[in-house]
Amino acid sequence: MKKFLVVLLVLVISIATVFAEGTNEKVSSDSYKVGFIVGSRQHVFYNLIEEGINSKAAELGIEAVVLDGQLDGNVFSDHINNLVAENCDAIALSCNDPGGVTPALEAADRDGVPVFTFDCTTTTTDVVKCFVGTDNFAGGYLAGQYAAKIAPEGAKVAAIWDVPQSCVDRYNGWIKAIKESNKNLKMIDVGQYHGDASKAENLMTDALTSNPDINSVFCGGDPAATGALAAVKASGASTKVIGFDGNPESKAAMLDSINGKYWVAEVAQDPVGIGKQITEQIYKYLTTGSVEKKVIMVNPYIFTAADL
Repeated sequence: MKKFLVVLLVLVISIATVFAEGTNEKVSSDSYKVGFIVGSRQHVFYNLIEEGINSKAAELGIEAVVLDGQLDGNVFSDHINNLVAENCDAIALSCNDPGGVTPALEAADRDGVPVFTFDCTTTTTDVVKCFVGTDNFAGGYLAGQYAAKIAPEGAKVAAIWDVPQSCVDRYNGWIKAIKESNKNLKMIDVGQYHGDASKAENLMTDALTSNPDINSVFCGGDPAATGALAAVKASGASTKVIGFDGNPESKAAMLDSINGKYWVAEVAQDPVGIGKQITEQIYKYLTTGSVEKKVIMVNPYIFTAADL
């Protein structure tokens, strides 16, 4: 009888241990699978966001599935649907095409998969739990202030911008600062470069053909600045380039003895920090049911070669 009780006690302890381990596994962060969709891996900025995502996910024990949206709303929507089908616990994306992806976002939310955004967000739906990104309007305003500072009275100042809301905000911030200047500056809209450095180069070449005396050009992203720089050098103009992103190529250009004569300032973001922050907010939501704030803005700053 005593032997029987000992065996029974061992069995009870074993069952309790297995149950406890199973329970711990369910609440462990190791059980979380989160899908992330970056704008495009052809852009250093998004690669750095991905670096931040992977770093924080590894720290928290999250299985991060990171996909390339290719700056295409249809690709984003397909990825969202597939991530839901793969039973992801949450989905986060750079919402470069708000109108195009809204149906997929709302479908994910109806299926019980919380959605988050980073870098770019949407105002076409209210299902987003949290957005983490740069205060792009403030960044554009900084660029406009710098352009006004270096421009003589009545000079022409230009801007190359893009379709995503983040770039629209940058452009609008630049416009506000230029309009507030007391130098009577003339604004030139060079156009949208659609994330393509070669298109930015062509746009800038055309702009300089009509206006060779452009004093500066604000570029809503470093690919645009790279293209603009090539156009300025090829045309023989003295136009100054002001970039936006703070990617390694901007710093290299600004420190270069030749390119630094043209690429004179850069508005910097913190893409790694954005990636870490959105991952942390997702983890917080999955573990507590809430986020720190619905909108978390990361402040940009402007620097020149002297600061480097």
